[in-house]
This record gives sequence, C-alpha cells and structure tokens, in this order.
Amino acid sequence: MLIGEYQHTLDPKKRLSLPSKFRKELGKTVIVTRGLDHCLFVFSAPAWKKLAAKFSDLSIGSSDTRGFNRFMLSGAVDTEVDSAGRILIPDYLKDFAGLKTDVVVAGVNDRVEVWDKKQWETYKTQIESQGDAMAAKLGEIGVI
Repeated sequence: MLIGEYQHTLDPKKRLSLPSKFRKELGKTVIVTRGLDHCLFVFSAPAWKKLAAKFSDLSIGSSDTRGFNRFMLSGAVDTEVDSAGRILIPDYLKDFAGLKTDVVVAGVNDRVEVWDKKQWETYKTQIESQGDAMAAKLGEIGVI
C-alpha cells in the first residue's frame, strides 16, 4: 500500500525523484497520467492494467464514459524509473497539473499523486475542513 506525503522538487529536465518507500512497490516501469483535482496519478504497471481493464468494461455508448476514458487513457505515458529513482514528467502532464519546481508526492493506496506544492496546500486545507462531513457520508453508506 502506498501511503504518506513527501516534498520533492522537479528538476530543470522535468525529472521527479520518487520517494524510496514507493519505488519498491511501483517497480521499474510506472504509468503517469492526468489525475483528478488537477494532480497527476502514478500507477505501477499491474495497478494500471487492473484499472484499464475496468475502463474497457464500460460502455462506449455513454458520452461520460468515452470522455473519462479519453481523459485517463490518452494522457497516460509509461516511463522507466531510472537508477536514481527518478521519472520523467512530460510537458503536457506538467502543464496539466500546473507543476512548478516544488511538488508534493502523496501515496494514496494503489497510486501516487503528484501535486504542485501550493495547490496541494490549498487542497489539503479544504479537505481537512470537510473531514467530519465526508466521514458522515461514508458512514451513511456503510464504508466506515
């Protein structure tokens, strides 16, 4: 399981060093794609295959399904983790997530999220203020 929050920097060549705690679980090849809330999602190859299989099971008759498939799949790129534990972030993904130099790398169960540090701080403040309300909604449907 991928958990934790780490502050890193994106170097001038658009390389990001993955936290050492994440490297073992992610493996040598990772898939980077557009994430929700304007961050990037990073998946291990097995986790990506599992998610992509779910997408392929969805009906192409639905506009929302087609749009979400395009959003996630067309933006995806597989990249090798180099010997220093870094991955290359393509320009289009860097631009999508608004990444500057300072970034936050967060483990979220089966994926890693990459956020611009300022955007993460804003988002985290917002989500922390809503924690009790979210817990209540999850309790209503039996999750917690």
